[in-house]
Amino acid sequence: MQRFRTFSERAGEPGDRADVATDRRNGSPVRARSPRNRMAGLPGLALRFAVVGGGGVLVNSAALFALYHWAGLPLLVASGIAVELAVVHNFLLNDRWTFAVPTPSAGRFVKFNVSVLGGLAVNVVLVWSLVRSGMHLLLANCLGISAAFAVNFACSTGWVWGRRSR
Repeated sequence: MQRFRTFSERAGEPGDRADVATDRRNGSPVRARSPRNRMAGLPGLALRFAVVGGGGVLVNSAALFALYHWAGLPLLVASGIAVELAVVHNFLLNDRWTFAVPTPSAGRFVKFNVSVLGGLAVNVVLVWSLVRSGMHLLLANCLGISAAFAVNFACSTGWVWGRRSR
């Protein structure tokens, strides 16, 4: 009786159909690109980072609503807890999915928290400056979010996870 193998067991076997494709030009076997490899490089990394950030927005919003409306916490306390829950969510998913690190690290978590605070500072200062100079609040906010994303992504790839590019 044949034992069923998991995908990870088959991934390294060159003769397996899941691992080998055929070159259309000469018919020779070539290693198939996995979906993960197709998203490799800086653009793929940025996309995964952005998707995780979008999930963090959902975590933050749900936690804020639950803590403020259901648990009855003061708004500042509920907001602070919601933000940190989103940071934990983002760190864990970025650690595992975006940067493919097998185990979380307390040191990386502290660095990620610091980088998020840096992005927050950039966002707040930029929004405040742009609104004071006459820009519409929502446009200023979009620019602030974009700048904070750039700061967070640069800090995460260069400092937190120590990868400048893939």
